Amino acid sequence: MNRKLSLLFSVSEAAPFIKEGGLGDVAGALPRALEARGHDVRVVLPRYYAIDPHRHGLKLLPGSLVVPMGIIGDLYCGVYEGRLPGSDVPVYFLEHEAFYGREGVYGSGNEGFRDNDNRFVFLSRATLELCRMLEFTPDLIHAHDWHTAAVPLFMNTIYRHDQYVGKAASILSIHNMQHQGNFYPGLMDVLGIGWEHFTFLGLEQENQTCLLKGGLYHATKLSTVSQGYAREIQSPEFGWGLEGVLRERSGDLVGIFNGVDYDEWNPESDPFIPAPYSAEDLSGKAICKLELQRRFGLPQRADLPLFGIISRLVEQKGTDVLAAAIHQILALDVQLVLLGSGEPWAHFYFGDIAAQYPEKFGCHIGFSNPLAHLIEAGSDFFLMPSAFEPCGLNQLYSLRYGTVPVVRAVGGLNDSVENFNERTLGGTGFTFHSLTPAALFDTIGWAAWTWHHNEAGMKALISNGMAKRFTWESAAEKYEQLYYWAIEKKLGEGFRTRFPEE
Repeated sequence: MNRKLSLLFSVSEAAPFIKEGGLGDVAGALPRALEARGHDVRVVLPRYYAIDPHRHGLKLLPGSLVVPMGIIGDLYCGVYEGRLPGSDVPVYFLEHEAFYGREGVYGSGNEGFRDNDNRFVFLSRATLELCRMLEFTPDLIHAHDWHTAAVPLFMNTIYRHDQYVGKAASILSIHNMQHQGNFYPGLMDVLGIGWEHFTFLGLEQENQTCLLKGGLYHATKLSTVSQGYAREIQSPEFGWGLEGVLRERSGDLVGIFNGVDYDEWNPESDPFIPAPYSAEDLSGKAICKLELQRRFGLPQRADLPLFGIISRLVEQKGTDVLAAAIHQILALDVQLVLLGSGEPWAHFYFGDIAAQYPEKFGCHIGFSNPLAHLIEAGSDFFLMPSAFEPCGLNQLYSLRYGTVPVVRAVGGLNDSVENFNERTLGGTGFTFHSLTPAALFDTIGWAAWTWHHNEAGMKALISNGMAKRFTWESAAEKYEQLYYWAIEKKLGEGFRTRFPEE
């Protein structure tokens, strides 16, 4: 199908304006790829304090947007307009000082803001009111995670007869099931949709108002960011209490793998690494390894395998399992470098490990994009022992950089990394299943043994991985198919009438 669609993304973050995680990458890249396929795509998100209108060339639209907030009453916001870089995709930024004029996106430190319920109900309701202000009639609105899960809920209730959005289909994409937007029951009065929706088959979850649950029930179709994660979240281990809802709606749930910006992540042209290289000529990778060792104060040894980690230091990423295994790992003939931040205990713990093993372990608490690129280029292996991983991006960067992933076989990691076969020399990395220190150590030991003793195997792993591609063009094509499917479900025969076959 080549029918042009009008699409609106409602998101809490979008790169390069503001990014906290993988959602920001999706919201920054997917609309551009959809626009390239001929669709009218627009994005709406908050104008957080960190988003400088002057730096991004934003223009303030005339007038104010009135946003009804139930028992709170009407609130007002200004609307800035900009463009996604490298595209003509309009981005609308909602300015409301009381909700977004502060440091932080979701919280401060490791604590979420106490008014996150109102902040993101406001974003969801403002998304729909913005369509009226712009006189924009979308064919489909694409909401993401709990932060805008109220969008399909509003569309099916208060706005079901609205002239601008009443006939629009909706998609709710799940980027992380762990975070569900659970708040006090009285949030129902802010939503203003009626307490009849506060039931076990509605928004009620353990006597709280669960925004994600409401979105899961009301969205026309559902998606998540890998096929593996789409299966996993229907189980108690990964569903976080909503697995029953997802099983109920499994016929409307699809997994679509994220893409990679290969203009940014390309070892042949990466400006952050000291020497370019390719699958045909890996000599530059050896130079990157020596520079990485130097940057972390490690001995510059080409005769040891170097493992890299770039991660949030939280339980989801397997930080506790890595901590439990680290002494045993460093007893091997390996070096390891870590870049990340997260829970305070991890900052102190891995800092102490670096002091105990100055010739084997380097640690940088915080984040640095240039250093992240250098770790991808200079490491021999990339480590991701995640408890769960909806999609994952660093393993995809690693494949492109000839850095062999060592991952737990969950979610998107299992979908994108094929376990090494020593007999056929097939595969692109090393995988393990049990989230235990022993399983992690054994798999790292297998990888290290392969590096030291199986030269043909290492060459095959690097070559196989560097040949893989996960593009946004491919992802956009799949999302396009999902959008047509959702619109046809919403409109039925009316869809074919409105969009005649070409």
